[in-house]
Amino acid sequence: TSVSFDLSVFEIFAPLSVGGTVVLAPDNVLDVIEHPERYRDVTLVNTVPSAARELLAADAVPPLARTINLAGEPLSPELVRALYAHPVVDVVNNLYGPSEDTTYSTHAVTDPAHDRTPIGVPVDGTSAYVLDANLRPVPLGVVGELYLSGAGITRGYHA
Repeated sequence: TSVSFDLSVFEIFAPLSVGGTVVLAPDNVLDVIEHPERYRDVTLVNTVPSAARELLAADAVPPLARTINLAGEPLSPELVRALYAHPVVDVVNNLYGPSEDTTYSTHAVTDPAHDRTPIGVPVDGTSAYVLDANLRPVPLGVVGELYLSGAGITRGYHA
């Protein structure tokens, strides 16, 4: 993620706040393909599914990257299975959240055995509702619009 994008605040400060180290790629995550030696100690990759697909195709997933966080694009079950098939990857997380909700709103640990990749459950301090056109909750399995609420929503934000 570009350091000028809102998500970079989370990507930089969350690891630092727990004693981690942050490795910034000069252009984007695909720099790993050209300069794998710079990323040999990376244990967590946070990127978009299309970039993760390129890392896999180039056999450039960092050798210690046990956790892969993906957001920003739909995550296919095929990509989830391919990432779990990588010898070091233990966890693939699907993260969802529009910018107006301070980056991540929901989280799901993916399961390579499933044919669907859910966006998961709301993160702490967030609520998620699927509503119909009249803003009434819909039953499970019924199509509706996702509405979010909680501490992360921008003050005064209305869809």
